[in-house]
This record gives sequence, structure tokens and C-alpha cells, in this order.
Amino acid sequence: MKKIEMNKEINVNVRFAESRDIPKILDLLSQVLQIHANGRPDIFKYNITKYNETELEEILEDETRPIFVAEADGEVCGYVFGILQCPIGKSVLNPIKTLYIDDFCVDENCRGAKIGTKLFEYVKAFAKEKNCYNITLNVWSFNESAMKFYESLGMKPQREYKEFIL
Repeated sequence: MKKIEMNKEINVNVRFAESRDIPKILDLLSQVLQIHANGRPDIFKYNITKYNETELEEILEDETRPIFVAEADGEVCGYVFGILQCPIGKSVLNPIKTLYIDDFCVDENCRGAKIGTKLFEYVKAFAKEKNCYNITLNVWSFNESAMKFYESLGMKPQREYKEFIL
């Protein structure tokens, strides 16, 4: 995708992903992995994606795992992977329905054009329609730009994971 001018708002259509979107989704998954592998090469591998084509096809068929894509000029330029969750059984947690964002990416050539904000607004509407109590996600502490972006959307810390490397 050609580079979009920073802070230039463009016409974006957000919709559910389809099989035809898989090649671009795989490209975007590679961009996310690159950020993670650069930030924590001790944890993340280079040159692999979180999901492969077959796994993406299976996810697209699963109503509890919606994938949303943003399109600009007919080209996919971002995605959100969601997972509908609700604790069941004898959990100490209240049985609230959550939309967990498993992955969120805007093409590196399109960042700063409010595409991520439009994706999140669409996801919020979907979560409300599904009677979710909240939307959650995890973000790596090295990814400061993502943390700032999520805070700009009104997201607040819910909990923190800590580590001690041996």
C-alpha cells in the first residue's frame, strides 16, 4: 500500500474479513511480528506469522473469533482479531462477556490517518451489539506507540503482567 500522509484523514470502510483478505492479513501479521521481534528478540521469532493461511480460514468460520478489516481505496490497510470470552463454571470471576482483542494492526504506511480509531469504533459497536461488558487486550511494554494509541482510545490499564528473567 502506498504511504498515506500523516494526520490526513481518509475514507475508510470497516467490515468483517473474508477469505480474499488473507494475503494482506498475512502481510500485516508479518509487520506486527517484526515490531515484536525487534522489541523482544528473546521471546519472538523472526520471519513467521502468528497464524498461517489454513488457520486464518478456520478463524474466519468461527463466530466467536471475528476478524475486522479496514479498507482504503479498496485495499485492506488494517485489521482487528477479536475473541468473544465469558468465564464459566466455578470461576471467581463474574460471568461478564468480553471482547478480547487478540491482534490489532494498521499498515505501517497508513499509520496516523485515523484508521486504527475507525477500526476501534467499529469493534466497540460490535461489542455493544453482542452485549459485551468490556473490550480488553494485551500490549507489550516496549511498544510505547501502541500503548499511547490505546490510551488515546480511552482504554485504561486493567492489570499488569510482570516478569523476572533468569
